[in-house]
Amino acid sequence: MRDISANRRTTALGSAGAIVAATLIAGAFAAPTANAQSKPGQDREARGAAIAAARAAKAGIDWQDCPADWGLEKPIQCGWVSVPLDYAKPNGKQIKIAVDRVGNTGTKQERQGALVYNPGGPGASGMRFPRRVTTKAPVWAKVAKAYDFVGFDPRGVGHSAPISCVDPQEFVKAPKADPVPDSEADKRAQRKLAREYAEGCQERSGAMLPHMTTPNSARDLDVIRAALGEKKLNFLGVSYGTYFGAVYGTLFPGHVRRMIVDSVVNPSREKVWYQANLDQDVAFEGRWKDWQDWVAANDATYHLGTTRAAVQAKWLELRATAKKNPIGGLIGPAELISFFQSAPYYDSSWASVASVFSKYVAGDTQALVDAAAPDLSDTAGNASSENGNAVYTAVECVDAKWPTSWRKWDRDNTRLHKDHPFMTWANAWMNLPCATWSAKQQTPLNVKTHKGLPPVLIVQSERDAATPYEGAVELHKRFKGSRLITEKNAGSHGVTGLVNPCVNDRVDTYLLTGKLDTADVTCAPHATPKP
Repeated sequence: MRDISANRRTTALGSAGAIVAATLIAGAFAAPTANAQSKPGQDREARGAAIAAARAAKAGIDWQDCPADWGLEKPIQCGWVSVPLDYAKPNGKQIKIAVDRVGNTGTKQERQGALVYNPGGPGASGMRFPRRVTTKAPVWAKVAKAYDFVGFDPRGVGHSAPISCVDPQEFVKAPKADPVPDSEADKRAQRKLAREYAEGCQERSGAMLPHMTTPNSARDLDVIRAALGEKKLNFLGVSYGTYFGAVYGTLFPGHVRRMIVDSVVNPSREKVWYQANLDQDVAFEGRWKDWQDWVAANDATYHLGTTRAAVQAKWLELRATAKKNPIGGLIGPAELISFFQSAPYYDSSWASVASVFSKYVAGDTQALVDAAAPDLSDTAGNASSENGNAVYTAVECVDAKWPTSWRKWDRDNTRLHKDHPFMTWANAWMNLPCATWSAKQQTPLNVKTHKGLPPVLIVQSERDAATPYEGAVELHKRFKGSRLITEKNAGSHGVTGLVNPCVNDRVDTYLLTGKLDTADVTCAPHATPKP
């Protein structure tokens, strides 16, 4: 279940080297209680989280101008929150979580507290969330009057005790091997790379790995809540951020004020994380075909064929060319998938991807090289990409138990690839390090409603590739009193940031008044992209 709201990091391993107010009182604090399913060890962690949150509520956050190289302009401010590396040992080693904020744009009387955001991943940073206010994003204007917008780097990410698994320059080196294996030798080579990647994670970040879990990140979030001086949390989570929010809501139900989850990871224990990735492969194939249909319908602009089959033929021809001789010496099939996958991810990318593809077919190779080739000179960007992939792998590998039998991986992905070839093997290789992961793998939390959890708003497009629709339905069942907004006949990942008044008005109403519709809602799709 890679991310997902940042650019997908698909093929890195399959290679030689894809969101009443006035009563909120600063410093207010309520200790979490262990949920009904807690075990003794979890009770220790619940107590540890309460200790850490009490400490953070007392300390607060020393807000300052953000460091110049963080790219966060005034009036955004930055600060740090200390959390235990291991919540079972709250007075042991501490790590610092980077946070930022911009104050509400309305009056003091209009303020309803902080809205904290996680964009997904695992491994994505939320630090750019306050820029939705500073750049005056119209979709968020009403909510910004009432809330401070707060972002953070989860543990292991960015400025928050970042982890690493391989040298960043090696991580992005191109061209990479074709993710689709032609032989058993190809599979053995990919298995070796996955094993070496897992070993690299242990060597470079071993002390962090056992603690890189979604429940620990949720505990960090509660410490952030306390440091902000908020008695209850307002939270917006997108993509993996929905699972993050679901786990928080399970562990800290009485600490939730309002929660929106957008583009939902299936929280079923049977899905997290191995089966969820297989489900994702199926959904990606469907959305890939949606894009091809759109390209074919706009053949007058793109000249890639008037049918889905014709566009697919051009794609297969491009893949074959890149496999035989990397385009521009830099782009093989792996790089192609990394670039083209943004189309099934977000329909805001439909036109740009189609345009690059069209130019290539018309003879402009440079347009594809500029769009898809890695930039080896972008040291900071490459370090960020490597870190994001490391966190993605670390969290998913420790959150749940993964198959260790190569025979199962091989059988499941070979079967799936036959009808869903676009993403299957690339996804498999990215996740395969979990088969040989060194840190102890946990049993996923049983996400469910506990006493005190208020109604949650769930938003989902019907044809989402990265987080299939069934995930929203499953969370809706588990969180009693929740409401589900379905964007019908749409498939973009991350719905709340798009212009669709049917969705936007309900998000605003919920965050500003706490009111939800009396029943689930189906919305017409947002506007179809124009060529």
